[in-house]
Amino acid sequence: MSLVTTPAPTPHRGRPGPRPAVAKLLSCATGAFIALAAAGDTPRLAAQQVADPDFAPPIERPEFAPGTGPLVAIDAAHNNFHTADGRYASFAALLERDGFVVRSNEQLFTRATLARIDILVIANALADENVEDWTLPNPSAFTDAEIEAVEEWVSGGGSLWLIADHMPIAGNAEALAAAFGVRFYNGFAFDADGQGRATFSRSRGTLLSHAVTEGRGSGEAVDSVTTFTGQAFRVDRDVDASPLIVLPEGFTVFLPTEAWVFSDSTPRVSGAGLYQGVAIEHGEGRAAIFGEAAGFSAQLAGPEHVKVGMNAPEAGQNYRLVLNTARWLAGRLQAPTAPSTSRSPEGPTTPPVGWHGSPE
Repeated sequence: MSLVTTPAPTPHRGRPGPRPAVAKLLSCATGAFIALAAAGDTPRLAAQQVADPDFAPPIERPEFAPGTGPLVAIDAAHNNFHTADGRYASFAALLERDGFVVRSNEQLFTRATLARIDILVIANALADENVEDWTLPNPSAFTDAEIEAVEEWVSGGGSLWLIADHMPIAGNAEALAAAFGVRFYNGFAFDADGQGRATFSRSRGTLLSHAVTEGRGSGEAVDSVTTFTGQAFRVDRDVDASPLIVLPEGFTVFLPTEAWVFSDSTPRVSGAGLYQGVAIEHGEGRAAIFGEAAGFSAQLAGPEHVKVGMNAPEAGQNYRLVLNTARWLAGRLQAPTAPSTSRSPEGPTTPPVGWHGSPE
């Protein structure tokens, strides 16, 4: 099934960005903003985000006996902000409790290294140039040879779970996503109130039906998902994709030259109808692509240890999305047979005016 598509949104400059208008901003678990003064504060604040060691939601029926499931490799070879022994420790532990075998990947992607993996998880990879500098340009975190190897591996039956957050990370993963017909907007998706945290639900039509959201049956369906400030993307019309998370009216994608720095002149596009999650059938394999990473973590942020991610009160069903996505990528859940009726902003093959450093 292929997505029905509409033209890409037209950029506009009429409404100011999230306030304060000119400041470095860090989105907190509450969705509020804290102004930061010194250059480079955003990367340094990473030390204040740690995995929640007590997060262990119930799994009534693990998919596999302990240690017998497919091998899930969580990438750690590309300056990843989230790794199995770091901020994605709770993510890794959840999959292990479902019977998956979870390992860190410390090697560049080649046909040989990928051949040993069943599911490859890439969460917030960063190019060398952007580890400490969250300004443009944002080159690919992956070599052309790696991208080719991953695409061929998925086409041959592998499963990719690509998670790429807001700028600069969206730009660093853009070339890899494009190999699967997904076009990242290297920016920040905010609602009409300037908040990046958002809850998507079936009742609002922003969380859509698919094996990933239905699970294996009663008690595993996902009715709502919360994300914590990400990007947005569109999908080429010839991609066999199903939308999962769709931005509603009122969302805007801001495209700054420096992360968390906005002004009235910051380029932007309407986010309505763009995605933060899709499931893709690609050749003999599958790909699940998401535009926000914290929602799959369970973190304690800052000196107050505020809960961010699956452990946050408003994100009580996020862990189900993690389990269902892993099971779908493992071939244990079947995609729907009816063609999707959702509309995707496929748009032209060139970026919108004012879109900084995000070639397609």
